[in-house]
Amino acid sequence: MAYDEELSGVQKAAILLISLGPEKSANVFKHLKEDEIETLTLEIANTRNVPPDLKEAVLEEFYEICLAQQYIAEGGIGYAKELLDKALGEDKAKDVIGRLTASLQVRPFEFVRKADPSQLLNFIQDEHPQTIALILAYLPSSQAAAVVSSLPLEKQADVAKRIALMDRTSPDVIKEVEKVLEKKLSSLVNQDYTIVGGVDAIVSILNTVDRSTEKHIMESLEIEEPELADEIRRKMFVFEDILMLDNRAIQTVLRDVENNDLAIALKNANEDVQNVIFTNLSSRLAAMIKEDMEYMGPVRLKDVEDAQQKIVNIIRRLEDAGEIVISRGGGDDIIV
Repeated sequence: MAYDEELSGVQKAAILLISLGPEKSANVFKHLKEDEIETLTLEIANTRNVPPDLKEAVLEEFYEICLAQQYIAEGGIGYAKELLDKALGEDKAKDVIGRLTASLQVRPFEFVRKADPSQLLNFIQDEHPQTIALILAYLPSSQAAAVVSSLPLEKQADVAKRIALMDRTSPDVIKEVEKVLEKKLSSLVNQDYTIVGGVDAIVSILNTVDRSTEKHIMESLEIEEPELADEIRRKMFVFEDILMLDNRAIQTVLRDVENNDLAIALKNANEDVQNVIFTNLSSRLAAMIKEDMEYMGPVRLKDVEDAQQKIVNIIRRLEDAGEIVISRGGGDDIIV
């Protein structure tokens, strides 16, 4: 477009917001950072007159970019270009894709994120564990969990360990894997090193898989990588996750908790956690715990964390014994 050389991205954004009107623009502002809002507000204030043809050109470009983003989300760059070729013509489609990919970071393996877990399993189960780990690290936890649960037992812990130990992955490695899985997406990989995986990633996956899969992986890791297993276990269920338990389970847990530990643990707990625990105590005991919390004075954060960890350990022990159930959102939560 002829106006491209004259208008900056901020100017185009200002014209777009003016064209959308105050109500829609206000909704857009809710999703922007303060400095972005300030910049756009200043630009809008300095934009006195927008010719109809300029307004139309900006709106048209915005529509085309939105259309391209939608197509990319549905099926990747190749799919987007194919549809845009038909809708806009080859030259225009190439121009729109070029504008979008110049500023948009498209997540690697985006096409895999759209695959059904069972189809994905068939797609990658014979790959090297490191390749599987790399792919799963980019996927939503629920999708990755479904794949991990269905892997052969001898591969589950190996893949989990590789995800947990993964730090930075070279773009060349990602490109090579993507070439095997989807040649059309190889050009999308960001050229900067990408941080992916890590302990938090595998914790999120393990919190979603069924209990038997989690136990097998953790038992294997405790043998092969005891320090890593310990770090993962510490993050898998935090004190605030007690909100995931039903009242009966909470009462079972509280029977095994020392009153002093409970008072210290609640000292730094949020209001929701305090309320659910006090609700499951007798009124007399709840009053006594509150009184202890009031009169104990300041408590070291480490002491609070230690007391909370004691309660978490009790919860894990009771779950292992089958006395309570932690809601995981999977089939293992069904009670019959």
